[in-house]
Amino acid sequence: MEFRDYYKTLGVEPDAGTDEIKRAYRKLARKYHPDLNKEAGSEDRFKEIGEAWEVLKDPEKRKQYDQLRAGGWRGGEDFQPPPGWSGGFGQAGAGEGPAGFSDFSDFFENLFGGGMGGRRQRSAPGRDIHARIEVDLETAFSGGQRRITLNRAEPGADGRMIRRQQNLDVNIPAGVTPGQQIRLAGQGEPGFGGGAKGDLYLEVDIRPHRLFELDGRNVHLTLPIAPWEAALGAKVNVPTLGGKVAMNIPAGASSGKRMRLKGRGLPGKPAGDQVVTLKVVVPKATSERQRELYRQLESEQSFNPRSDMEVAA
Repeated sequence: MEFRDYYKTLGVEPDAGTDEIKRAYRKLARKYHPDLNKEAGSEDRFKEIGEAWEVLKDPEKRKQYDQLRAGGWRGGEDFQPPPGWSGGFGQAGAGEGPAGFSDFSDFFENLFGGGMGGRRQRSAPGRDIHARIEVDLETAFSGGQRRITLNRAEPGADGRMIRRQQNLDVNIPAGVTPGQQIRLAGQGEPGFGGGAKGDLYLEVDIRPHRLFELDGRNVHLTLPIAPWEAALGAKVNVPTLGGKVAMNIPAGASSGKRMRLKGRGLPGKPAGDQVVTLKVVVPKATSERQRELYRQLESEQSFNPRSDMEVAA
């Protein structure tokens, strides 16, 4: 009999985690399910995928299989179990079982024993669904709940597919960032032949905000200040996603100066910061008294904002 490389069958690395292996199995089982794929060889491929999943989903089977594989065996090589081997985990098919139509391969039977006990029902897990969910920045900061509506295709009483709407309440975790996925287990498409439902993955989009701009977990804010606040220094209230915070503006501050409010961005480990960029806003002189004050300031200051722009003749 031939040695079977179950990792290669599912297209995963030997150090792959259970979730990665499960995703690979679901994808391939759906692709090669005989009810969906009528190409020659799909049924055999389907059975190979199911057998690989039967071994790799079970920690004990996987451990013993890895011990054999560590001996240098490769897929397709002639193989005999080593002397004293004691596999035999009894009947296969516990848990989220693989698809199958008869016994597993001789390789499986010799290693783990038990057989399949005759023909089994064809089964395959449902496909995962991927969609997007849009939230505002305040919800991304504090967390919350959003209701979404899914249009599902389900078999009706006459066997034909009908579309139904389903409302789901989605918990948005505090500190969620754009592109992050929220997984809703069992909310994907239904499986075949009793197979498990797929999962629903929601990719998060965050709406633009009128005040804040998001950069990873950091939040950027442009803060207008008056000329006298910039010249003399001031203590001002700054809006943040968690409420107003007092911030000291140093005397002599200019437009473009950046100041940082530690930990005032999106929650996380570590939390983001809020970066405040100052913008000096000059008020219009709308009265003669105001114009006179500007002229007085001009006469008492020897300030030329363009002094560093002088060029040689």
